[in-house]
Amino acid sequence: MKEKTILVTGGAGFIGSAVIREIIKNTEHCVVNFDTLTYAGNLESLAEVVSNPRYHFVKADICDAAAVEGAFNRYRPDILMHLAAESHVDRSIDGPADFIQTNIVGTYTLLEAARRYWVGLKESDPKKAQAFRFHHISTDEVYGDLHGADDLFTETTPYAPSSPYSASKASSDHLVRAWQRTFGLPSLVTNCSNNYGPYHFPEKLIPLMILNALAGKPLPVYGDGKQVRDWLFVEDHARALVLVAQEGAVGETYNIGGHNEKQNIEVVHRLCELLEELAPEKPEGVSAYSDLITYVTDRPGHDLRYAIDAGRIERELGWVPRETFETGLRKTVEWYLANEKWWRRVQDGSYQGERLGALA
Repeated sequence: MKEKTILVTGGAGFIGSAVIREIIKNTEHCVVNFDTLTYAGNLESLAEVVSNPRYHFVKADICDAAAVEGAFNRYRPDILMHLAAESHVDRSIDGPADFIQTNIVGTYTLLEAARRYWVGLKESDPKKAQAFRFHHISTDEVYGDLHGADDLFTETTPYAPSSPYSASKASSDHLVRAWQRTFGLPSLVTNCSNNYGPYHFPEKLIPLMILNALAGKPLPVYGDGKQVRDWLFVEDHARALVLVAQEGAVGETYNIGGHNEKQNIEVVHRLCELLEELAPEKPEGVSAYSDLITYVTDRPGHDLRYAIDAGRIERELGWVPRETFETGLRKTVEWYLANEKWWRRVQDGSYQGERLGALA
Protein backbone atom coordinates (compact mmCIF):
# COMPACT_ATOMS: atom_id res chain seq x y z
CA MET A 1 0.00 0.00 0.00
CA LYS A 2 1.29 3.47 -0.89
CA GLU A 3 2.73 5.40 2.02
CA LYS A 4 0.26 7.86 3.53
CA THR A 5 0.47 10.69 6.03
CA ILE A 6 -1.87 10.23 9.00
CA LEU A 7 -2.66 13.14 11.31
CA VAL A 8 -3.57 11.83 14.78
CA THR A 9 -5.17 14.20 17.28
CA GLY A 10 -4.58 13.29 20.91
CA GLY A 11 -1.65 11.11 19.95
CA ALA A 12 0.02 11.42 23.35
CA GLY A 13 -3.00 9.95 25.12
CA PHE A 14 -3.61 6.34 26.07
CA ILE A 15 -5.32 5.14 22.87
CA GLY A 16 -3.69 7.73 20.63
CA SER A 17 -0.19 6.67 21.61
CA ALA A 18 -1.10 3.03 20.96
CA VAL A 19 -2.34 4.03 17.49
CA ILE A 20 0.91 5.87 16.75
CA ARG A 21 3.04 2.96 17.94
CA GLU A 22 0.96 0.66 15.71
CA ILE A 23 1.41 2.92 12.67
CA ILE A 24 5.16 3.32 13.11
CA LYS A 25 5.88 -0.33 13.96
CA ASN A 26 3.54 -2.10 11.53
CA THR A 27 3.06 0.20 8.51
CA GLU A 28 5.21 2.42 6.30
CA HIS A 29 2.97 5.46 6.87
CA CYS A 30 4.10 8.78 8.33
CA VAL A 31 2.27 10.04 11.40
CA VAL A 32 1.77 13.53 12.78
CA ASN A 33 0.90 13.67 16.49
CA PHE A 34 -1.25 16.78 17.17
CA ASP A 35 -1.65 17.10 20.94
CA THR A 36 -1.90 20.00 23.38
CA LEU A 37 -0.56 17.81 26.23
CA THR A 38 -3.22 18.13 28.91
CA TYR A 39 -2.70 16.08 32.08
CA ALA A 40 -3.54 12.86 30.15
CA GLY A 41 -1.06 13.50 27.35
CA ASN A 42 2.29 11.86 27.98
CA LEU A 43 5.05 11.91 25.37
CA GLU A 44 6.93 9.31 27.40
CA SER A 45 4.37 6.81 26.10
CA LEU A 46 5.92 7.35 22.65
CA ALA A 47 9.56 6.97 23.66
CA GLU A 48 10.06 3.93 21.42
CA VAL A 49 8.99 5.77 18.23
CA VAL A 50 9.92 9.40 18.84
CA SER A 51 13.24 9.17 16.98
CA ASN A 52 11.68 7.57 13.91
CA PRO A 53 11.86 9.91 10.87
CA ARG A 54 8.25 9.03 10.02
CA TYR A 55 7.02 10.52 13.32
CA HIS A 56 6.29 14.24 13.77
CA PHE A 57 4.86 16.16 16.74
CA VAL A 58 2.80 19.35 16.84
CA LYS A 59 2.00 20.77 20.29
CA ALA A 60 -1.32 22.56 19.80
CA ASP A 61 -4.98 22.58 20.84
CA ILE A 62 -7.67 21.24 18.49
CA CYS A 63 -9.75 24.32 19.43
CA ASP A 64 -7.05 26.54 17.90
CA ALA A 65 -8.30 26.93 14.33
CA ALA A 66 -5.10 28.55 13.07
CA ALA A 67 -2.93 25.77 14.47
CA VAL A 68 -5.19 23.07 13.03
CA GLU A 69 -5.22 24.72 9.61
CA GLY A 70 -1.45 25.15 9.77
CA ALA A 71 -0.99 21.42 10.41
CA PHE A 72 -3.21 20.55 7.44
CA ASN A 73 -1.31 22.91 5.17
CA ARG A 74 2.13 21.83 6.31
CA TYR A 75 1.68 18.06 6.43
CA ARG A 76 -1.12 17.56 3.86
CA PRO A 77 -2.52 14.43 5.51
CA ASP A 78 -4.30 11.63 3.67
CA ILE A 79 -6.16 10.58 6.82
CA LEU A 80 -7.20 12.39 9.99
CA MET A 81 -7.71 10.14 13.02
CA HIS A 82 -9.46 12.21 15.67
CA LEU A 83 -8.83 10.83 19.16
CA ALA A 84 -8.30 14.05 21.14
CA ALA A 85 -10.94 14.19 23.87
CA GLU A 86 -11.57 14.72 27.54
CA SER A 87 -12.58 11.21 28.57
CA HIS A 88 -12.80 10.65 32.34
CA VAL A 89 -16.43 10.43 33.49
CA ASP A 90 -15.73 11.54 37.07
CA ARG A 91 -13.93 14.65 35.83
CA SER A 92 -16.88 15.43 33.54
CA ILE A 93 -19.21 15.37 36.54
CA ASP A 94 -16.94 17.65 38.57
CA GLY A 95 -16.23 20.06 35.69
CA PRO A 96 -18.20 19.65 32.44
CA ALA A 97 -16.92 22.82 30.73
CA ASP A 98 -13.66 21.30 29.47
CA PHE A 99 -15.60 18.42 27.94
CA ILE A 100 -17.92 20.77 26.06
CA GLN A 101 -14.98 22.81 24.80
CA THR A 102 -12.68 19.99 23.71
CA ASN A 103 -15.13 17.31 22.63
CA ILE A 104 -17.69 19.53 20.88
CA VAL A 105 -16.00 22.82 19.95
CA GLY A 106 -12.73 21.04 19.20
CA THR A 107 -14.42 18.55 16.90
CA TYR A 108 -16.25 21.37 15.12
CA THR A 109 -12.95 23.21 14.64
CA LEU A 110 -11.34 20.10 13.15
CA LEU A 111 -14.31 19.45 10.86
CA GLU A 112 -14.23 22.95 9.44
CA ALA A 113 -10.46 22.86 8.89
CA ALA A 114 -10.74 19.42 7.29
CA ARG A 115 -13.56 20.60 5.05
CA ARG A 116 -11.57 23.61 3.81
CA TYR A 117 -8.53 21.41 3.23
CA TRP A 118 -10.60 18.77 1.38
CA VAL A 119 -12.33 21.35 -0.82
CA GLY A 120 -8.92 22.72 -1.75
CA LEU A 121 -7.69 19.23 -2.56
CA LYS A 122 -10.60 18.65 -4.91
CA GLU A 123 -9.23 21.49 -7.04
CA SER A 124 -5.49 20.87 -6.66
CA ASP A 125 -5.27 17.08 -6.26
CA PRO A 126 -8.59 15.30 -7.00
CA LYS A 127 -7.11 11.83 -6.49
CA LYS A 128 -5.86 12.74 -3.00
CA ALA A 129 -9.21 14.38 -2.21
CA GLN A 130 -11.06 11.23 -3.20
CA ALA A 131 -8.90 9.13 -0.86
CA PHE A 132 -9.04 11.56 2.11
CA ARG A 133 -10.73 10.28 5.28
CA PHE A 134 -11.85 11.93 8.53
CA HIS A 135 -11.95 9.09 11.08
CA HIS A 136 -13.70 10.05 14.30
CA ILE A 137 -13.01 7.78 17.29
CA SER A 138 -15.81 7.61 19.87
CA THR A 139 -17.12 5.46 22.71
CA ASP A 140 -19.90 2.99 23.43
CA GLU A 141 -21.00 5.23 26.30
CA VAL A 142 -22.97 7.37 23.82
CA TYR A 143 -25.54 4.55 23.75
CA GLY A 144 -26.36 4.78 27.46
CA ASP A 145 -26.67 1.41 29.14
CA LEU A 146 -28.21 -2.00 28.45
CA HIS A 147 -30.87 -3.62 30.59
CA GLY A 148 -31.49 -7.02 28.97
CA ALA A 149 -28.91 -9.69 29.83
CA ASP A 150 -28.43 -10.57 26.16
CA ASP A 151 -28.71 -7.09 24.62
CA LEU A 152 -25.75 -5.65 22.70
CA PHE A 153 -24.92 -2.24 21.27
CA THR A 154 -25.01 -2.24 17.49
CA GLU A 155 -24.18 0.49 15.01
CA THR A 156 -27.88 1.45 14.91
CA THR A 157 -28.54 1.54 18.68
CA PRO A 158 -30.23 4.87 19.57
CA TYR A 159 -28.10 7.34 21.52
CA ALA A 160 -28.95 7.86 25.20
CA PRO A 161 -25.87 9.33 26.94
CA SER A 162 -25.89 9.51 30.73
CA SER A 163 -22.91 11.69 31.73
CA PRO A 164 -21.52 15.03 30.58
CA TYR A 165 -18.65 13.04 29.05
CA SER A 166 -20.84 10.70 26.99
CA ALA A 167 -23.19 13.54 26.03
CA SER A 168 -20.27 15.56 24.69
CA LYS A 169 -19.00 12.57 22.71
CA ALA A 170 -22.50 11.93 21.35
CA SER A 171 -22.58 15.57 20.23
CA SER A 172 -19.27 15.18 18.42
CA ASP A 173 -20.49 12.01 16.69
CA HIS A 174 -23.55 13.87 15.42
CA LEU A 175 -21.40 16.73 14.15
CA VAL A 176 -19.19 14.37 12.16
CA ARG A 177 -22.17 12.65 10.57
CA ALA A 178 -23.77 16.00 9.77
CA TRP A 179 -20.62 17.27 8.04
CA GLN A 180 -20.53 14.08 6.01
CA ARG A 181 -24.18 14.26 4.97
CA THR A 182 -24.45 18.03 4.45
CA PHE A 183 -21.03 18.87 3.06
CA GLY A 184 -19.94 15.49 1.75
CA LEU A 185 -16.83 15.40 3.94
CA PRO A 186 -15.59 11.78 3.65
CA SER A 187 -15.81 10.63 7.25
CA LEU A 188 -16.52 7.55 9.32
CA VAL A 189 -17.05 6.82 13.02
CA THR A 190 -15.95 4.06 15.37
CA ASN A 191 -17.39 3.43 18.83
CA CYS A 192 -15.34 1.30 21.20
CA SER A 193 -15.80 -0.47 24.52
CA ASN A 194 -13.63 0.05 27.62
CA ASN A 195 -9.93 -0.01 26.76
CA TYR A 196 -7.16 -1.24 29.05
CA GLY A 197 -3.48 -2.06 28.72
CA PRO A 198 0.02 -0.52 28.95
CA TYR A 199 0.44 3.26 29.39
CA HIS A 200 -3.10 3.71 30.80
CA PHE A 201 -3.41 6.87 32.91
CA PRO A 202 -3.70 5.80 36.57
CA GLU A 203 -7.06 7.44 37.26
CA LYS A 204 -8.85 4.65 35.29
CA LEU A 205 -10.11 1.47 36.98
CA ILE A 206 -7.49 -1.14 36.08
CA PRO A 207 -4.27 0.88 36.54
CA LEU A 208 -5.71 2.56 39.63
CA MET A 209 -6.38 -0.82 41.24
CA ILE A 210 -2.94 -2.16 40.32
CA LEU A 211 -1.05 0.82 41.69
CA ASN A 212 -3.20 1.25 44.80
CA ALA A 213 -2.72 -2.43 45.61
CA LEU A 214 1.05 -2.18 45.22
CA ALA A 215 1.01 0.82 47.58
CA GLY A 216 -1.25 -0.88 50.12
CA LYS A 217 -4.01 1.68 49.54
CA PRO A 218 -7.78 0.97 49.42
CA LEU A 219 -9.20 -0.37 46.15
CA PRO A 220 -12.35 1.79 45.77
CA VAL A 221 -15.24 0.05 44.02
CA TYR A 222 -18.35 2.04 43.11
CA GLY A 223 -21.64 0.78 44.58
CA ASP A 224 -21.85 -3.02 44.59
CA GLY A 225 -19.30 -3.34 41.80
CA LYS A 226 -21.72 -5.20 39.53
CA GLN A 227 -21.53 -2.72 36.66
CA VAL A 228 -20.68 -4.70 33.50
CA ARG A 229 -18.17 -3.51 30.90
CA ASP A 230 -16.84 -5.06 27.70
CA TRP A 231 -13.04 -4.87 27.96
CA LEU A 232 -10.85 -4.25 24.90
CA PHE A 233 -7.05 -4.53 24.97
CA VAL A 234 -5.71 -1.22 23.69
CA GLU A 235 -3.34 -2.76 21.14
CA ASP A 236 -6.25 -4.71 19.61
CA HIS A 237 -8.17 -1.44 19.41
CA ALA A 238 -5.23 0.34 17.76
CA ARG A 239 -5.05 -2.36 15.07
CA ALA A 240 -8.77 -1.98 14.44
CA LEU A 241 -8.57 1.81 14.17
CA VAL A 242 -5.72 1.78 11.67
CA LEU A 243 -7.62 -0.83 9.63
CA VAL A 244 -10.85 1.21 9.62
CA ALA A 245 -9.00 4.41 8.74
CA GLN A 246 -7.60 2.74 5.63
CA GLU A 247 -10.35 0.37 4.56
CA GLY A 248 -13.60 1.46 6.23
CA ALA A 249 -16.48 2.71 4.09
CA VAL A 250 -17.21 6.44 4.04
CA GLY A 251 -20.30 7.39 6.02
CA GLU A 252 -20.34 4.17 8.01
CA THR A 253 -19.98 3.31 11.70
CA TYR A 254 -18.03 0.40 13.14
CA ASN A 255 -18.37 -0.81 16.73
CA ILE A 256 -15.19 -2.23 18.23
CA GLY A 257 -15.37 -4.50 21.28
CA GLY A 258 -13.26 -7.09 23.03
CA HIS A 259 -15.92 -9.79 23.57
CA ASN A 260 -15.02 -9.67 27.27
CA GLU A 261 -17.97 -8.73 29.48
CA LYS A 262 -16.98 -8.53 33.13
CA GLN A 263 -18.42 -6.99 36.27
CA ASN A 264 -16.14 -4.36 37.77
CA ILE A 265 -15.84 -6.39 40.97
CA GLU A 266 -14.76 -9.43 38.92
CA VAL A 267 -12.03 -7.35 37.32
CA VAL A 268 -10.77 -6.14 40.70
CA HIS A 269 -10.72 -9.66 42.16
CA ARG A 270 -8.85 -11.01 39.14
CA LEU A 271 -6.30 -8.19 39.44
CA CYS A 272 -5.78 -9.14 43.08
CA GLU A 273 -5.22 -12.78 42.08
CA LEU A 274 -2.67 -11.80 39.43
CA LEU A 275 -0.83 -9.56 41.88
CA GLU A 276 -0.72 -12.38 44.43
CA GLU A 277 1.06 -14.43 41.76
CA LEU A 278 3.25 -11.76 40.15
CA ALA A 279 3.96 -9.44 43.11
CA PRO A 280 3.80 -11.69 46.20
CA GLU A 281 5.88 -9.27 48.32
CA LYS A 282 3.02 -7.15 49.64
CA PRO A 283 3.14 -3.79 51.40
CA GLU A 284 3.52 -3.88 55.15
CA GLY A 285 0.28 -4.76 56.93
CA VAL A 286 -1.38 -6.30 53.87
CA SER A 287 -2.02 -10.03 54.15
CA ALA A 288 -4.03 -10.31 50.91
CA TYR A 289 -4.54 -7.76 48.14
CA SER A 290 -8.28 -8.49 48.12
CA ASP A 291 -8.48 -7.24 51.72
CA LEU A 292 -7.94 -3.74 50.30
CA ILE A 293 -11.24 -3.79 48.37
CA THR A 294 -13.47 -0.96 49.66
CA TYR A 295 -17.00 -0.20 48.48
CA VAL A 296 -17.73 3.50 48.01
CA THR A 297 -20.80 5.56 47.10
CA ASP A 298 -21.79 4.96 43.50
CA ARG A 299 -21.14 7.54 40.78
CA PRO A 300 -24.17 9.70 39.83
CA GLY A 301 -25.88 8.38 36.70
CA HIS A 302 -23.63 5.31 36.61
CA ASP A 303 -24.57 3.09 33.64
CA LEU A 304 -25.10 -0.54 34.62
CA ARG A 305 -24.00 -2.46 31.53
CA TYR A 306 -22.18 -1.86 28.25
CA ALA A 307 -21.63 -4.58 25.67
CA ILE A 308 -20.62 -4.29 22.02
CA ASP A 309 -21.69 -6.31 19.01
CA ALA A 310 -18.47 -6.16 16.97
CA GLY A 311 -19.77 -8.45 14.26
CA ARG A 312 -19.73 -5.87 11.51
CA ILE A 313 -16.03 -5.03 11.65
CA GLU A 314 -15.26 -8.76 11.68
CA ARG A 315 -17.49 -9.53 8.70
CA GLU A 316 -16.55 -6.56 6.56
CA LEU A 317 -12.92 -5.88 7.49
CA GLY A 318 -11.76 -9.14 9.03
CA TRP A 319 -10.75 -7.73 12.44
CA VAL A 320 -10.97 -9.82 15.59
CA PRO A 321 -9.24 -9.17 18.92
CA ARG A 322 -6.08 -11.18 19.48
CA GLU A 323 -6.15 -10.94 23.27
CA THR A 324 -8.60 -12.62 25.60
CA PHE A 325 -9.36 -10.79 28.82
CA GLU A 326 -7.12 -13.22 30.68
CA THR A 327 -4.10 -12.76 28.41
CA GLY A 328 -4.58 -9.01 28.11
CA LEU A 329 -4.98 -8.46 31.84
CA ARG A 330 -1.88 -10.51 32.60
CA LYS A 331 0.13 -8.50 30.05
CA THR A 332 -1.17 -5.29 31.64
CA VAL A 333 -0.19 -6.24 35.18
CA GLU A 334 3.23 -7.42 33.99
CA TRP A 335 3.74 -4.12 32.15
CA TYR A 336 2.99 -2.01 35.23
CA LEU A 337 5.28 -4.14 37.35
CA ALA A 338 8.07 -3.73 34.78
CA ASN A 339 7.56 -0.01 34.15
CA GLU A 340 7.54 1.60 37.57
CA LYS A 341 9.53 4.58 36.31
CA TRP A 342 6.73 5.49 33.84
CA TRP A 343 3.91 5.42 36.36
CA ARG A 344 5.92 6.99 39.17
CA ARG A 345 6.56 9.99 36.92
CA VAL A 346 2.83 10.19 36.22
CA GLN A 347 1.96 10.01 39.91
CA ASP A 348 4.39 12.74 40.96
CA GLY A 349 3.67 14.89 37.89
CA SER A 350 7.29 15.02 36.72
CA TYR A 351 6.30 13.70 33.27
CA GLN A 352 4.76 17.12 32.62
CA GLY A 353 6.92 19.22 34.87
CA GLU A 354 4.38 19.78 37.61
CA ARG A 355 2.84 17.81 40.42
CA LEU A 356 -0.55 16.24 39.77
CA GLY A 357 -1.38 15.52 43.36
CA ALA A 358 -3.02 12.35 44.61
CA LEU A 359 -4.65 10.23 41.94
CA ALA A 360 -6.35 7.71 44.18
